Amino acid sequence: MDFLKVLSRGTSLSKGAGKAAQSQKTQKTPSSGASSNPQLFGHDTTEANDSQAPKASGRKRKRAQAPPATTIDLPPELDFFRDPSHAKNDKKEELDDQTAVEEGKDNAARIEEAKDEAQPMDEEECKRILRSHKVKVTVLEDYNKAKQEQMEAERKSKKRKKSKESVEAPAKKKAKEQLYPEPLTSFKQLRSRHGISRRLAENIEAQGYSMPTEVQLASLPLLLQGTAPESNGIDLLTVAPTGSGKTLAFLIPLVHSLLQQKHERKNDAKSDGIQAVVLAPTKELASQIVNEGRKMSLKTGIKVSLMRKGMEVVKEDGEGEEAPENDAHGSESDSGSDGEDTTKPAQRRKRGQLVKSDIIVSTPLALLHAIQRSKGSVAPLKTVKHLVLDEADVLLDPLFRQQTLDIWNAMTNPLLRVSLWSATMGSSIEELAISTINSRWSTLASESIRPNLIRLIVGLKDSAVPNIHHQLTYAATEQGKLLAVRQLLHPTAPRSLDSTNTPSLRPPFLIFTQTIPRAQALHSELQYDIPPEAGGSSRIAVLHSSLSSKQRDDVMTRFRRGEVWVLITTDLLARGVDFRGINGVVNYDAPTSGAAYVHRVGRTGRAGRTGGVAVTLYTEEDIPYIKNIANVIRRAEQVRGIVDEKDSCVKQWLLDALPTPTKRDKKELKRRGVEARRAGVEGERTKGRWRTQISTRSGFEKRVDRNRREAVEASRKRKSEGRPSKAEESGSEFGGFDE
Repeated sequence: MDFLKVLSRGTSLSKGAGKAAQSQKTQKTPSSGASSNPQLFGHDTTEANDSQAPKASGRKRKRAQAPPATTIDLPPELDFFRDPSHAKNDKKEELDDQTAVEEGKDNAARIEEAKDEAQPMDEEECKRILRSHKVKVTVLEDYNKAKQEQMEAERKSKKRKKSKESVEAPAKKKAKEQLYPEPLTSFKQLRSRHGISRRLAENIEAQGYSMPTEVQLASLPLLLQGTAPESNGIDLLTVAPTGSGKTLAFLIPLVHSLLQQKHERKNDAKSDGIQAVVLAPTKELASQIVNEGRKMSLKTGIKVSLMRKGMEVVKEDGEGEEAPENDAHGSESDSGSDGEDTTKPAQRRKRGQLVKSDIIVSTPLALLHAIQRSKGSVAPLKTVKHLVLDEADVLLDPLFRQQTLDIWNAMTNPLLRVSLWSATMGSSIEELAISTINSRWSTLASESIRPNLIRLIVGLKDSAVPNIHHQLTYAATEQGKLLAVRQLLHPTAPRSLDSTNTPSLRPPFLIFTQTIPRAQALHSELQYDIPPEAGGSSRIAVLHSSLSSKQRDDVMTRFRRGEVWVLITTDLLARGVDFRGINGVVNYDAPTSGAAYVHRVGRTGRAGRTGGVAVTLYTEEDIPYIKNIANVIRRAEQVRGIVDEKDSCVKQWLLDALPTPTKRDKKELKRRGVEARRAGVEGERTKGRWRTQISTRSGFEKRVDRNRREAVEASRKRKSEGRPSKAEESGSEFGGFDE
């Protein structure tokens, strides 16, 4: 107990101090601490239950009525008028109270365990919980049912031919079947209901996970039931908001399945090789998955490794056999009559050390280089039984598609189970996944039963997280955007919460740009905006793919430690990377698509935290494309419950005024970005180039510097060619200053 609070119980705070304390209490930021409830939806049901509780009467107390007497127990150190003969009795009572509290905790734990081991929920209860959390589970492809229907149709067609019946009209497309799996309400149920190992359950508890998020309460029962020996398994396609715990949702079933396989082959000392492959689009996301995987597999014997350059995952045929010296370097007896060597040794690349891990996490290109062989062939990955595509819409995008499909098709094990995870996933990605699974099974000569493909969607598909505040600001020009960012760094006045409860942006936050040169230019402009008393230039850093791996790791480490407050980056950090203490995101350059906006702003508001701010700046060049972003913001506000247009960030008149981009414009924007902005940085055209450059200097000053620079270059060129200068040509005695 705080003695100062007890002694100052009768004092009252001043009005100014009370207002300050109230403002500090209301201005909650995501970096203020862990969220008590990591779930995004389903709070309405709990609030409704709480509202049914009896409330105290709001009537004023009569003057004659005395206030209720309250007794305050002071600690023995402050109770100066206490009888010393009761000290021993008080100590006894204190010990009895402690034992009673401990016994109560033990009883509560037993009650919770008994609840976990209770009878399973009925279908109506499962439907209620899943619908309250906005979870929808659908069967995309039921292959066993489709095979039976095909056989039934063939049988009917034969009968129809024999009886010469009239051909019936084609049947209508059937609605997809919905599933209602029993949701996971607590992580303790993983051991009592699904039988995960004790060590894995202890690792989950050690990380502080108690309440599952929406994607975890629905996907974990599906995947854990699929890993049972009597089950055929499933292929899962999951769409869930950013920061909802998708990494943990696929790591727990992976580790559980590998522990089961390890227990089955305990008598066999020989390892089966790599059992699972996790693909991620960036090195930062891959290293983050490895860190989480090592936490889950601690002291279980399951090894998780990050794929690096020079590592080998498949043993090449004949590896370890050394070629004879004559064969390697050639000999005189193998030479032809003209003295030329007809036997040319095969050029083999230097082999690296073979990786002995159960789970490999990699980017597509790094893993593809490791399994590629001579003449462009790819070595088969026969032992892999689990393939996880994190950020699947990017991995199956044209940028990574061929690399991902080459790795996917190299896995020839008929027991392979695939899961795709992302916050945004279009119908084209679903069709590509179904066609890839079908084509792969058609090439496999196996009689194994094919697993069903199930889709899991949390919330609205392709929507931003509803627990952050969105701002769409028109800055007109590049100078306006630079001024807006400086105002975010240096507010002109202390900003308090207004009537609309609009939070303010506070460090640490991320700033996203379109290209690497623009990130570098913005870093050079803002590098000295933070005063030396607050840390100076060390508080602002830039991160992009042109940096080395060591430099990128160093920047990420400093940012996670809190040494860097403002991190300027490209879309390299837009996907999957978890920053729990990020207070906001600034889109200095507007995203190129609605999906890019969803992933960028998803760096804040992780795990149900509230108070995050997403600021998007757009200029005159962005107006033809900004309507997609405005629609995503409007949809997120509707999910949040903002109905009044007064409180909305995107007004209806703005949506009506913005032009609608065509499909061709969207495709070109996604591929190239805003062309004027790229031209302004790369110098593809000179007209209007200063409008899209990140600089505080005016166009006149840039023109004067360019003329001076061109004059100096022309003077040097004339001097190198031996031509006279302009002063000598005019006959003047003054020859100019020597350079």
